[in-house]
Amino acid sequence: LDSPPSPLHFLRDYVSQSKPCVISNAIAHWPALKLWSDPAYLAGALSNDFVSLHLTPNGCADAVTQLDENESTGDLCFASAHVEKLPFPEALNAVRSSSKGEKVGYLQQQNDCFRTEYSTVASDCDGDIAWAAEALGCSPEAVNLWIGTDLSVTSFHKDHYENLYAVVSGEKHFLLLPPTDVHRLYVQPYPAANYSYHRDTEAFKLELEQPVRHVPWCSVDPYPSPEREASERLKYPLFFNGPKPFHCTVNAGEILYLPSMWFHHVSQTPGDGGYTIAVNYWYDMQFDVKYAYFNFLQSVSSSLNPILSWREDEDSESGDSEHVDAIDPGFESNGLIRDTLVGMYRKNGLVKDAEKLSASYMLCVFHVGVIKLLYQMKVAGIEVYDRLLNEVKDH
Repeated sequence: LDSPPSPLHFLRDYVSQSKPCVISNAIAHWPALKLWSDPAYLAGALSNDFVSLHLTPNGCADAVTQLDENESTGDLCFASAHVEKLPFPEALNAVRSSSKGEKVGYLQQQNDCFRTEYSTVASDCDGDIAWAAEALGCSPEAVNLWIGTDLSVTSFHKDHYENLYAVVSGEKHFLLLPPTDVHRLYVQPYPAANYSYHRDTEAFKLELEQPVRHVPWCSVDPYPSPEREASERLKYPLFFNGPKPFHCTVNAGEILYLPSMWFHHVSQTPGDGGYTIAVNYWYDMQFDVKYAYFNFLQSVSSSLNPILSWREDEDSESGDSEHVDAIDPGFESNGLIRDTLVGMYRKNGLVKDAEKLSASYMLCVFHVGVIKLLYQMKVAGIEVYDRLLNEVKDH
């Protein structure tokens, strides 16, 4: 879009359709666009503020990582960064002097960090995106600031928020996949681990949390190293052999609308100050029929393929069973579809869920997405009966 949409236009054509878009000329009035590219300005304005610096050896925090340096063991974990509070000038210097393989700094605390840690420069931006807030009927739940270099990468994940992502300096590069492609990202539970950084030795140590807890996370790295590419393609054929993700670059002065539950992978190119800066606004999502549909697809894909074993009700953020139970289908699902789903679930010991999900299946009117899912499973070698495909199309 060349200019910000009206609230009605935004709600009708993008939010209700779960359709991403990039909006130009939406933050041209922000003083931050001119001021924040100058590190001296930021260091001076925030000279007395302590902020949360995230440190990793490779720029990949909140990502699936080898638990030890010996990759032959195959032990993977969900690794979180080492976090320490520092004066902003020191933290910014750590970001700008990042070196891969040694120490990579990223200012990315989230949890409403812009309003809690960076309030001194809050007047350089708007407190919300007015037309989005009106369309969504609420103020932002959180506003976050991100400052990093091209060494920091965010792995594929989804958020339970409507996201308005404004780039202030540099560029952000997004790979996007809709919620219907959850089966292509091989979401699995990984044991949680944390980096610790020791300043005296300048060394990192990665240790599992105790007691052990598991985090469901996307397994796919869309840009594997040359030595890993062949094995990654064999492990994740639904991703690498399927349709390519949407790719978009968000330039300074632009906003990306990222609908809730869309999967996204993020990299960045620094601007004039030697870093990329962005501010994002998280608005509460609606847990409506789209959410029930997503959970249904997730449950079907996990039941048909043992590798895709994670379900939304295992995620601490929300659960699918309570939402499915809350739906009154209003009619009996077609016998063939119901019986076929029951049969498929029985093979995986999940027959108790089949009746709920088959009813939800017939309630959801997003049949194009369902057909796409079934065909992709068939191409991947997962048995899907042709009669079932034809029956879905008839509806």
